[in-house]
Amino acid sequence: MRRYFEELRDFTKKGDMVLLILCLCVAGFGVLCIASATSAEKFGSNIKYLVIQVVAIGLGTLMYAMVSSIDLDYLSEHRGVMVAFNVFLLLMLISPLGTDNNTGNRSWIDLGPISVQPAEICKITYIIINASVMASHQNRISHPVSIIHMGMHLLLLVGLNLALSSDMGVSLIFVFIFIGMAFAGGVSLWWFALAIGSIAAAFPILWQFLGQYQRNRILILFDPTIDPQGINERYHSKINLQSLTGGGLTGQGLFQGNRTQSGALFAQHTDYIFSSMGEELGFVGCVFIMILELAIIARCIFVGIRCQDYMRRLVCYGAASALMFQLMINVGMCIGVMPVIGLTLPLISYGGSSVVTIFAMLGLVSGAYARPASLSHERYVQPYRG
Repeated sequence: MRRYFEELRDFTKKGDMVLLILCLCVAGFGVLCIASATSAEKFGSNIKYLVIQVVAIGLGTLMYAMVSSIDLDYLSEHRGVMVAFNVFLLLMLISPLGTDNNTGNRSWIDLGPISVQPAEICKITYIIINASVMASHQNRISHPVSIIHMGMHLLLLVGLNLALSSDMGVSLIFVFIFIGMAFAGGVSLWWFALAIGSIAAAFPILWQFLGQYQRNRILILFDPTIDPQGINERYHSKINLQSLTGGGLTGQGLFQGNRTQSGALFAQHTDYIFSSMGEELGFVGCVFIMILELAIIARCIFVGIRCQDYMRRLVCYGAASALMFQLMINVGMCIGVMPVIGLTLPLISYGGSSVVTIFAMLGLVSGAYARPASLSHERYVQPYRG
């Protein structure tokens, strides 16, 4: 515990300040975007949204420092505790505290003034768990026993989350984290080929378990005969795509977007804030947002390359994979090439719990930056006593 407080005290000297500054820049720009997106009359006063987002950024910065000061070896040694913690958190969804939070999926825990999405927290612990498992099989990472061990943890988390919340979006983040870490960790490409083949073979069976609305979200990407007038399944996507492209090169100006300020857009401050900013900031603004997001991802990869320790390197790549997938899906939803699965734009979209958990997840990367090699021997080797 004393070592932890020493690390926390030296956080500004050892932690990754570049990554923190990037996060604060993106989150700060996100506050500006939210201020514009929630200035529409349908939101009433937007002060509430801004206060919640600013407080979340403050708490996120604190979590970044606290997580950054934790020794990743210590967390790895308590992998079983984290697995139990994830299961407990997800089981809370079927308690009286579980709620759908008007999203259609029972994926939130209502704690009075705030709502927390357990899967967002599990995303952080899963990165550590998977990195720890892979490190334990480092010398034979492509052996079937290693793959089964890694796969069991993934299936436990994804299966439990789907069964309890039906939230496909966050469940897919876990899968993408697994893929990114497995690829970066040196798993043989034959396993990826086998996985793709298995999914293709099982797809007709899995398709039967999807609801009609879920099927349509996928089919409309390929079948133009589904809702060609854009009045049912395509309605929100059509309006948001029109908004995204309606800003031209430089946009209509913040607080000036026709559809944004009339409140015509669906989820214009959360899932579709990228479309809102496309209308008001144009192509230039969208590119600027993408550059900011990709800068954070690139920093995570840079820290991972810099790390001498296999597990720490995988933690960095896991965080980068999570952000990359979320960015890809969110932007893809807005331009109509990805199914609508309810994932926010990292650090830009409104959402207190999402902001705090992303800061905490990136705190793991900062911790790897501060301690790129294992320090576990310092806890077990007795100091010389003369």
